[in-house]
Amino acid sequence: MHIHILGIGGTFMGGIAQLAKAAGHEVSGSDAQLYPPMSTQLEAAGIAVHSGYDPAQLEPAPDQVVVGNVMRRGLPVVEALLESGLDYASGPQWLAEHVLRGRWVLAVAGTHGKTTTSSLLAHILQQAGLEPGFLIGGVPADFGVSARLTDSPFFVVEADEYDTAFFDKRSKFVHYRPRTLVLNNLEFDHADIFPDLAAIQRQFHHLVRTVPGGGLIVRRGDDSALDEVLAMGCWTPVEDFTLDGGNGWSAKLLAEDGSRFQVLHDGRPQGEVEWQMLGRHNVSNALAALLAARHAGVPLAAGLEAVASFRGVARRLQALGEVGGVALYDDFAHHPTAIATTLQGLRARQSQARLIAVLEPRSNTMRMGVHRARLASSLDGADRVFLFQPPDLDWPLDEVARELPGRASVDADLDALEAALLEELRPGDHVVFMSNGSFGGLPKRVRDALLERSGEPA
Repeated sequence: MHIHILGIGGTFMGGIAQLAKAAGHEVSGSDAQLYPPMSTQLEAAGIAVHSGYDPAQLEPAPDQVVVGNVMRRGLPVVEALLESGLDYASGPQWLAEHVLRGRWVLAVAGTHGKTTTSSLLAHILQQAGLEPGFLIGGVPADFGVSARLTDSPFFVVEADEYDTAFFDKRSKFVHYRPRTLVLNNLEFDHADIFPDLAAIQRQFHHLVRTVPGGGLIVRRGDDSALDEVLAMGCWTPVEDFTLDGGNGWSAKLLAEDGSRFQVLHDGRPQGEVEWQMLGRHNVSNALAALLAARHAGVPLAAGLEAVASFRGVARRLQALGEVGGVALYDDFAHHPTAIATTLQGLRARQSQARLIAVLEPRSNTMRMGVHRARLASSLDGADRVFLFQPPDLDWPLDEVARELPGRASVDADLDALEAALLEELRPGDHVVFMSNGSFGGLPKRVRDALLERSGEPA
């Protein structure tokens, strides 16, 4: 069967492509732009990618077209698809019908931490010998790919609340029907499709409605927005988790930077972990993954051992190395909460170093200015801030710089930003690049320039 995927360049749709290829289908796709890590994964899988959205890509006609949620009415290929009468489906629908049906689905939902928690959960199940399949919105270092199809009954899916397709405006996750559901947290985001937090909560309620009574919901216990979701109705056992003790499951930091923590149940210690990850938010992610894996039959002790060997996820505070005495990190943070927690984790680990944040506000919500009032405070943990003003940002970042007097600068030209950053950097600095896109290759450009300046071997 020939499957053609529109919008194949995103992590979700690229993952669908890899699953379809692994299932034995002939797979092709198209996108307006493609960059690593998805471009390299698709190339490695032998999947042909067409550039652009012209109708010619539908000839010869594929057996089915899978439509990504970046596609919209008016695009030539979409209009041609609708006129053609070809069979088409959304990515989540295809996943549900061809991969998830009959499997024990472990879904991870929430505003923050979905990718890391999903990766942790897949790693724990793998270390326990359960060989899970997965579809994750990032590349876990322990697997090297964002999607995998196996014969295992267990499948981990990052459950995104973004809408499904131009013809299906429900959240993606309502298609997945999980037996184990993680609800990490809930804040307002995706302002391009949701008018307010209540609209997102309604979608989360629809998700809760799909979890069977014999399943389990693992949720952050001190999140009032999740309280309101479950108050709409819940028919499944719920297991709460928190940080800093209390009843039920909790985690206690044994190191300020989160690199060591203890798991407790009703205040009684159950085990400890020392790992390479940083930050309170990642300790919370780990506890969620441990409890979800426990529901799938992995003993807590085995889960703790697996967490200790977890190697992280590409672009989630990923260390790019130290060059000329300057430590470089790449991070996906694009929401004020995520930006703040990333900087807090680094600050706790590197309390004496100068911490430099380089930010591209790129998400749709950021572009609309929804989080503009919180952005400066989220960057307060950095000693120096470089802000990139992309051409499609609807508001001036000078507003943020003014709230960080003497610490922040704004550049609308990436070359100028790079030059200013390189002039600023000195040995001992820790620099974190934050963007949910490629940032014009800036992290690699800065690393290469530092290598040249230092004379160190590449």
